[in-house]
Amino acid sequence: MTDAPAAHQEGALGESPREDERSEILGLTRAKLVETLGETIDRPFRADQIYEAIYRQGKTDFEEMTTLGKDLRESLGRKFRIGVPAEADRHPSADGTVKYLFRLADGATIEAVDIPDRGRRTLCISSQAGCALACAFCVTGYWGAGRNLTPAEIVGQVLAIRRRQEGGSGPEPLNLVFMGMGEPLQNLEALHASLRVLTELVSWRRITVSTVGIVPGIRKLASWEKRPNLAVSLHAPDDARRDLIMPVNRTYPLADLLAALEEYPLERRRRITIEYLLIRDFNDAPSDAEALARLLGDLPVKINLIPVNPDPVLGERMVPPPDDRVDAFAERLRRRSYVATVRRRRGDDVSAACGQLRAPGREPRGFRQGALSW
Repeated sequence: MTDAPAAHQEGALGESPREDERSEILGLTRAKLVETLGETIDRPFRADQIYEAIYRQGKTDFEEMTTLGKDLRESLGRKFRIGVPAEADRHPSADGTVKYLFRLADGATIEAVDIPDRGRRTLCISSQAGCALACAFCVTGYWGAGRNLTPAEIVGQVLAIRRRQEGGSGPEPLNLVFMGMGEPLQNLEALHASLRVLTELVSWRRITVSTVGIVPGIRKLASWEKRPNLAVSLHAPDDARRDLIMPVNRTYPLADLLAALEEYPLERRRRITIEYLLIRDFNDAPSDAEALARLLGDLPVKINLIPVNPDPVLGERMVPPPDDRVDAFAERLRRRSYVATVRRRRGDDVSAACGQLRAPGREPRGFRQGALSW
């Protein structure tokens, strides 16, 4: 019998985590925080002090909030908690990227990534503890479905990384991308609640939500008064090949997806990002670039090309094209007047690159190896 992974060991005997009956306040808006704290606080402005202490000053324990009286801090600590996820592991990459493994209160684990770039950080955040969508190029999907994260668990990833890297000292130049574990539009209510808090720290324009193309979720996102940037994982220029690598396409085929994107409201100078994974000898030919351009037509988009990040669980077919083929693909799109960029690989030496997040310690679904043929 082997030892349980460290991320799941809650005590010397590996017992389940004890249930915390205190009310969670992380992820609440200011108005909801006032309502939740209710009669515990002596004056309404105390809620603003607590809110500022958490989100502006990075404090995650009431005892650290010295602007509050000792008796009030003790009373708050008995009734409420600030549930920032526990850091179970941390993997720095040679390029400065850092991958975090977080353990949640129920023992579930998730990963998030901190990517520094020219004086600004991009935090890649998870929305689910796993993913049920089984995309053939994604290690998260290989490990199978997990539960939705709560607003506290989503916001908590950002606070935990800020506290670790900066000591939580004031606002930082951040971008947030929901491109970690899970499909954000399958957890839309919690996503929206968390964004209403996070946008007090980060502009809506610096937040991107990535989806595999959940059409009802895109339509709901379109109805929000304020919206983050939208990125759509396309990865093939036709239904036949998209079906093969993205089972979701059988439910929401390209025609339905593009119709939703055509109706998506965009403010001036904003575009939808089309993410296109380049897989050698599958979707990387010059004719595929032309087909992609015809498919997108006049949609207000920019195209982000992503050479696939190899991983042992993805099998031998999932390898990137050579650099000259990637460059030729991008140039074809530019000749058709599209903005086309190539995503730099970051953190792949610690499995922190796009499609490589896994949160170890779970049994895989077991379908991946040798599943693809073309």
